[in-house]
Amino acid sequence: MKLSSFLHFAAFGIKTILFRGKDPILGTVILTDACNLHCKHCSVNNITAVIHPYTRIRGEMQTLYDRGVRILFFCGGETFLWRDGEKTLRDLVIEAKAMGFLIVNVVTNGTFPLNLPEADLILLSLDGDREKHNEIRGDTYDTILYNIDRAARDNICLYMAINQINKDTVRDVCITARDTKNIRAVSFNFHTPYPDTADLALTREDKAACCRVITDMMAEGAPVFNLKSAFPYLIDNSFPTPCHQCLVIENGKISTCGRCIDVPGLCEKCGYFFVAEYTLLFRGNVRILAEMLKTYLKYI
Repeated sequence: MKLSSFLHFAAFGIKTILFRGKDPILGTVILTDACNLHCKHCSVNNITAVIHPYTRIRGEMQTLYDRGVRILFFCGGETFLWRDGEKTLRDLVIEAKAMGFLIVNVVTNGTFPLNLPEADLILLSLDGDREKHNEIRGDTYDTILYNIDRAARDNICLYMAINQINKDTVRDVCITARDTKNIRAVSFNFHTPYPDTADLALTREDKAACCRVITDMMAEGAPVFNLKSAFPYLIDNSFPTPCHQCLVIENGKISTCGRCIDVPGLCEKCGYFFVAEYTLLFRGNVRILAEMLKTYLKYI
């Protein structure tokens, strides 16, 4: 991370903690909900299958920037399906950097060639070992590993949503992250149970077991991009929600924290590790702050 970026985030954090601010720093632009997969745990794919035009996406990027967002994510659907004329996802990443966003990340299912050297991180969904991943996402595991091997650079962070199908394969994903070329780290979430996928939700005991495995794998050298200090809060769902420092914009609509905020009762069951980490950070949790500094400086 550049020193100038670090100083900007440090100043934002200090101001937010001291004055209990609710200004945003992290924003997500939903490029489309169109997706080439139909994953068992996903509730937001192919609802409209609309690929939003460049002018709208560019305007949404500007809106987030003007609100103070400096960490930008592009999400879907599947982000690599986005195209408008000759403009592609890579053009959006380059433009976001030129606009002044300090960190630009992309979320993808990994089934398309990973030619995004300008992105700070490519968050790529790998949901278990070959058997469990393919059970959830279809026969894509080998394609994803092939694309990782041929990626433009080592800016890939695996992104696993832990649920009842794959909860016993956390160790496998950690080993893949540690031992595979071009993978910088792995980041975990617990399944957030939308009404149509509630059967995949983890119990408190499941969450505790997964956190023990992740902690053990950290000790064995797995590059985990999560904060151990947040694990107790995630196990008990005792962290504050929503995260006011995070915004999502889709087709002109801005949501605080995420799209799931509109589903009654879902915030209380949130499984997003970053929400726990950010809300605890901005409440002044010293352990979270110290661990975040160490982790972010290492992997971004």
